Amino acid sequence: MHKKQSILWTIEGGICYFFLVALALLPMAEAVARLCFRTGVPDSSNLMVHCLLVLGLLSGMITTRNGEHLSIALAQYFLRDQLKKPLLIVTSLLSAFVVTIIAWCGASFVSIALSPWQMIGFIPDQVFALIIPLGYGIIAFRFARMTPVTGAARCLPVLAIVLGTVCSLPAIAKLIWGFDVPDRVYDLTDAFVTLAMYVKVPAVIILLLAALAGTPLFVIMGGMALILIQASGGEIDVVANQVYTGLTQNSFIAIPLFTLAGFFLSESKAGERLVLTFRSLFSWLPGGMIIATVVICAFFTSFTGASGVTILALGGILYTILSDHVQYPEKFSIGLLTSVGSIGLLFPPSLPIILVGAKTRTNIIHMFVGGIFPGLLLVLAVIVFGIIISIKIKIPVEPFEPKKALSALKHSVLEILLPLVLIAGYFSGILSLIEIGAVAVVYVFVAEVLIHRDIRIRDVPQVFRKAIPIIGGVLSILALSQALSYYIVDTQVPENLVRWMQNAIHSKYLFLLLLNLALLVVGCLMDIFSAILVVLPLVAPLGIAYGIDPVHLGIIFITNLEVGFLTPPVGMNLFLASYRFKRSFVDICRYVFPFLFIQMVVVILVTYVPWLSTYLIRFF
Repeated sequence: MHKKQSILWTIEGGICYFFLVALALLPMAEAVARLCFRTGVPDSSNLMVHCLLVLGLLSGMITTRNGEHLSIALAQYFLRDQLKKPLLIVTSLLSAFVVTIIAWCGASFVSIALSPWQMIGFIPDQVFALIIPLGYGIIAFRFARMTPVTGAARCLPVLAIVLGTVCSLPAIAKLIWGFDVPDRVYDLTDAFVTLAMYVKVPAVIILLLAALAGTPLFVIMGGMALILIQASGGEIDVVANQVYTGLTQNSFIAIPLFTLAGFFLSESKAGERLVLTFRSLFSWLPGGMIIATVVICAFFTSFTGASGVTILALGGILYTILSDHVQYPEKFSIGLLTSVGSIGLLFPPSLPIILVGAKTRTNIIHMFVGGIFPGLLLVLAVIVFGIIISIKIKIPVEPFEPKKALSALKHSVLEILLPLVLIAGYFSGILSLIEIGAVAVVYVFVAEVLIHRDIRIRDVPQVFRKAIPIIGGVLSILALSQALSYYIVDTQVPENLVRWMQNAIHSKYLFLLLLNLALLVVGCLMDIFSAILVVLPLVAPLGIAYGIDPVHLGIIFITNLEVGFLTPPVGMNLFLASYRFKRSFVDICRYVFPFLFIQMVVVILVTYVPWLSTYLIRFF
């Protein structure tokens, strides 16, 4: 790495960390000012959402630099090695092309749509919004630069950016002339609309194939939004408008905060302490270590919102204990750890629950409460199966040692209290969801860095460095899914789909069955954040049309996606487990099948027994 490049990357990371820290400290300051002085931080809400905007683009730049954007990449698993490089060239060029257009749209949006007199604190709104064209411009450049071409083919990345600029002429025209575009230029931009109408179907097909080839999902969503909005006669700079709208929503601030808190936990020795505690508490029971494993994985997944983090962070230590110390069969241990990697997504402060509530405008407290019984049912089903297997293969139990259990509990008390503190603060109404996210970050920082000292102060940037790609990946998808959702809503796709479904399917239960099957496929092919942001807006009106409670529908949605992660041939957790445990994909599928069957049964119960999701809501 060149020295200048290293310095630039350090500055870029430092600015990103600054805005992430600001996003944690501002809600804390707001909560303290409100609770202690019955006032608040002036304009704190606007400051927070604009910090989120800057963080979203900066973290997206870093995620691009690291090559860690969320993608399906199905072809990468099945193609021969010699075909992977050409595929990477195509996906990189396509990404550079699409993101170049978005960057120009961002420049047009900032110039035309925002007033320089609108102030956020002492800074004009336009200054914050400049991160949109700047960020996407750098992302486009990085996609072009990472294209693995040599010789004469080196001109291809430049051509991709030039072609993207040519396709951005409608936005560039508004950037130059504003709304008073000359007639000749207007005729040219009008020709782009006509062209888009003719090519939109093949373009969407190409983008779907590109998604399977490994093109980042945010690029696919952005590309679809651009071509579909243009073909419908709309202005393509609406895409940048929707990026701005998506990344300046209060409800999304909790996403980076809980993600950061989850990474502080996973990078510390919190997992080891919790394993020791739960083992000492439950190892005298048949299947005691199974109870400990399921509870710990649920705890970690509820904070990170990403099942892959749980498998990668805890898989090693838990596998060693289960197979080497407790002597469970290898196939059972790996199957269990793979299946419980996403088992905590229904418990607070689950990011998917927050997103579902925000996207469907459903009370998030009701969503959290609605997930309690289905989440417990999923946990208990896996635990009961584990206990039965433990008894069947005669796993030895250990005598209960009160002193050992008390000592372990003493060391892990801060981690055990964390969810209780957060739940009490949120459900009591003392703190908002954003403030709870900030409290989680500060609490975990104090516990793991200052009290336990698992993470040294000088190593804190390493935690940020690992959390940023996840944050960048999720926020990049969130921003451009907003643009795709705008087109879907604007063209009344949900209403048309509702009419068609009601004419074709009259039974509510048949609809639920088809929904289960569809969501299992979606869970295989998409990460949970993309599925919520893109698919849920289509499903939610159908739920209303068939008389399904919004909370029940949201819980069905998340539970199905959890199981979809385990469903062959492309369930995401299967590939992560194959990587983590160094076993073949086919072996992982065989190991996980019993757990997949159990979770399928739970999905059916959650779907067809609605009171599991709705009973507790009446008390809130």
